[in-house]
Amino acid sequence: MSKKILFMGTPDYATKIFEEILESCYEIVGLFTQPDKPVGRKQVITPPHIKQFCMDNNLDLPIFQPEKLRGNEEVKKQIENLNPDFIIVAAYGQILPKEILDIAPCINLHASLLPKYRGASPIQEALLNDDEYTGVTSMLMEEGLDSGDILGLQYLKITPTMEVAEAFSKLSDIAAKLTITTLDNFDNIKPKKQNESEVSFCKKIKKEHGKVDFTSAKNLYLKYKAYSYWPGVFLNSGLKLKNISLIDTISKNNEGEILDFDDQGVIIGCSKGSLKVSFLQAPSKKSVNAIDYIRGQRLVKGEILK
Repeated sequence: MSKKILFMGTPDYATKIFEEILESCYEIVGLFTQPDKPVGRKQVITPPHIKQFCMDNNLDLPIFQPEKLRGNEEVKKQIENLNPDFIIVAAYGQILPKEILDIAPCINLHASLLPKYRGASPIQEALLNDDEYTGVTSMLMEEGLDSGDILGLQYLKITPTMEVAEAFSKLSDIAAKLTITTLDNFDNIKPKKQNESEVSFCKKIKKEHGKVDFTSAKNLYLKYKAYSYWPGVFLNSGLKLKNISLIDTISKNNEGEILDFDDQGVIIGCSKGSLKVSFLQAPSKKSVNAIDYIRGQRLVKGEILK
């Protein structure tokens, strides 16, 4: 008889894991995800990625979207009635209270090599810090934030040009496979305590984190790699810089000086280093080719991009 899984997750990272379980020998008996939310300028009420996947594929599955779990007796009864053998959690967006953790073994697929980067934005944090490796940890959940015992680890090498969307995609594939491996071997795995002396944390990303300047080309490029999906990187003026590539990290330049341009973009100087920007987007405007923007603003070599 197949083991029953209750799945908790929200974005596309979770959807990939969810898909892998659907195609396995395990039975998903229910899905918990975040409530539908208004999105975009028109504030269109939009379901989470994983719920939309269920709708698009006509999955006959109970879906629950509680505003909160803690102190919610109805949620506790709903989960008990589903009688899961395991609760699998991946980027759900809420901390599970003890009354739920006690119902069945809760396994979290966290996109970092724990105890590094506990918290909400581990993938972006690894890119920001120019780490050589990141990965996924499967862990037994407890009341603390990402502090449970480790069940398994899988590594991913970060290439020099890897941006956050690519990292998310590769890590979701890794997490999907690791989920099945963990479930298949659960009875034989000896959980390993996290080393508390190596713990680090990362916070939820806010729009203002994307603000950049031209002091360091390397730092700006790392921010771009981490935030290219959201919130993007932008100057104090609100001008967004898109499709950035790092030219060098050691040259000395005036901050924001236009050093050169060609068909592929504009080369901008930083106090230390330089980078090429292929697209620019002024506030409330569409993204345009950087060359067209420069010409439209009548900027020439030697002038400052602001």
